[in-house]
Amino acid sequence: MSADFCGILPVKTLIIGAQGRMGSMLLKRGRRIGLEMEGLDQPLTTMRISQVCSATDLALFCVPAAVLPDVLAKVCPYLPSTAVLADITSVKEGPLRQMARAWSGPVVGTHPLFGPNPEHGADLPVAIIPGAHAEAGHLALVENFFIRLGCRIFTCTAAQHDQAMARIQSMNFITNLAYFAMLAQQKELLPFLTPSFRRRQQAAQKMLTEDAQLFSGLFDANPYCHEAVHQYRQMLNLAAAGDIDLLCHRAQWWWERD
Repeated sequence: MSADFCGILPVKTLIIGAQGRMGSMLLKRGRRIGLEMEGLDQPLTTMRISQVCSATDLALFCVPAAVLPDVLAKVCPYLPSTAVLADITSVKEGPLRQMARAWSGPVVGTHPLFGPNPEHGADLPVAIIPGAHAEAGHLALVENFFIRLGCRIFTCTAAQHDQAMARIQSMNFITNLAYFAMLAQQKELLPFLTPSFRRRQQAAQKMLTEDAQLFSGLFDANPYCHEAVHQYRQMLNLAAAGDIDLLCHRAQWWWERD
């Protein structure tokens, strides 16, 4: 970031989707440290939209990727032409194109890589993805907003982001989904459950029960997910062929790299 832009902050940030889990968290976090924050959520009436959009510097869309185009169409006509448009969706190539079609001004993609209830003192990484007409000052405005919230920011391209999320987020979902689906209805297994199995079961519970629809939508929206599934299938083929030592050697990278 250029030193000329290090102090740039939005005077007013509008959170669209302010009653959602992430939108609500960002709104409260910003207000807690004294930032000027405004929230917008359903019902998206013309009167309410026109009231909250005036003088907005940063319009941050915290809505699911599936409804982003419809929400953009309703909100963008009422935003100041100087506003920076941003989103927090977990997939970036599609939403960045959608925002660029809906908005002639600067567009910046973001993805907070943490949930709505982070632990105190936890690392809070946020990916920043330059979009259409986003110059250094626009990026600095978005970056500094998240920095003020206590986040750690880094930049990447939309393709880099979506390729990474296909492997980290979507494959975590798909592999757990396939594993527990494979074992479903097998009551004879229940006496044999081990502590490690129960830990995995507990870790996957929220993802596969409360958030399954969300993750299914992200899998469908990310163009790199099927490639990741193909690569994972290759690893399973190695296991089926008995090449367990090779897989163990590859997997140990995660614990040896430090």
